[in-house]
Amino acid sequence: MSLQAENIRGSLLMVAAMAAFALEDMFIKSATQTLPVGQVLIIFGAGGFLVFAAMARLRGESVFGDSAPSRTLCIRSVFEIMGRLCFTLALALTPLSNASAILQATPLVVAMGAAVFFGETVGWRRWTAILVGLCGVLIILRPGLSGFEPASIFAVLGTIGFAGRDLATKAAPPQLTNAQLGVYGFLVLVFSGVLALLWTGGAVLPDPMTALKLGGAIAFGVLAYNALTGAMRQGEVSVIAPFRYTRLIFAMILGVVVFAERPDTFTLIGSAIVILSGLYTVLRERRISRV
Repeated sequence: MSLQAENIRGSLLMVAAMAAFALEDMFIKSATQTLPVGQVLIIFGAGGFLVFAAMARLRGESVFGDSAPSRTLCIRSVFEIMGRLCFTLALALTPLSNASAILQATPLVVAMGAAVFFGETVGWRRWTAILVGLCGVLIILRPGLSGFEPASIFAVLGTIGFAGRDLATKAAPPQLTNAQLGVYGFLVLVFSGVLALLWTGGAVLPDPMTALKLGGAIAFGVLAYNALTGAMRQGEVSVIAPFRYTRLIFAMILGVVVFAERPDTFTLIGSAIVILSGLYTVLRERRISRV
């Protein structure tokens, strides 16, 4: 397969992954309207864990890998818990479009973390783009203004958690397969859900409709993870990575159609700034890598 064909295939897989992630978020947000966040995380995590465990066994792999969990994997799990728990709280307490818009800053935070922790070279132009993107997040948050939603801070914390998870994944033991990483990723959701449920209480038996929503979240979550993994193994990362931002488009459409949300001017302006800043950092990286 030619490089151009791989780039097209990878880009389509990335768009499919972002659509699936947006649908996963929609089902989770809908489920949290009738169930505690902790219970949603427990069921979602357990379902994803079982699917990835089955995938690992079907491929002849051990479920947890052949070695004991490393320090890096433990750090990744902590950030996974932080990201999932906080972002799920953001989905439950704030509009889907707002939470998803703030989440788009994750690649910018990853770029900043790569410079700080891995010594990657980040010139002044990309540092400027990162700072501009973070200003876009502040525009969405609107701290100190009447439109400020304190619960949006959960989306910020979730973004930091996901960025930390991605950075730890980069340093994770290479012998761990995608299915095994999925096993660990979803298993820690069960622990985070237990912690949240111990704090809030209120577990109830899901009604059939809520059970279907949780099933939809699990199905689309697994599809999204696999599509994302496939996308990142095709063609040039610098070509495929910008399609991550289609998640915001899908999230805003679902927010308007399903939850009757109406993103305001601040959210739209801030989202545009975050996306343009992220695209610049990716394109700048691509240009530098070719020099």
